[in-house]
Amino acid sequence: MKRTWPIIAVANVAKSSAWYMKLLNGKNNHPGATVFDQIMDGDGTVLVCVHHWGDHGHPSLSNPEHGNVGKGLLLWFVVDDFDSAWERAKTMKAEVEETPHTDNGTLMRAFVVRDPDGYYVAVNEIRNE
Repeated sequence: MKRTWPIIAVANVAKSSAWYMKLLNGKNNHPGATVFDQIMDGDGTVLVCVHHWGDHGHPSLSNPEHGNVGKGLLLWFVVDDFDSAWERAKTMKAEVEETPHTDNGTLMRAFVVRDPDGYYVAVNEIRNE
């Protein structure tokens, strides 16, 4: 088994953790953390990690002034509760970049919002085959 743990640098770990937990209906394993947190699915699969800018000396997470936040990155989540995820995004008043539509690559419904740090977050419904 292989898993990817995407890590994004954020200004406020608690705020970003809460945002992703709500959007993805997930949980975290570092409640109250200020430097690092992991947002997980109900089965413990890590969906995304949030890491405070500048802590631990990781060069790519050192300083948001070194480049544009989110440049070249699109976080893409495939969910089994698409309609609920869209409703959660609306109640969160997430900045909407694309409303639900049929994605031209997956031919499934998707929407795109911005997270508190400006990252683009795509949510795509799962393909049931």
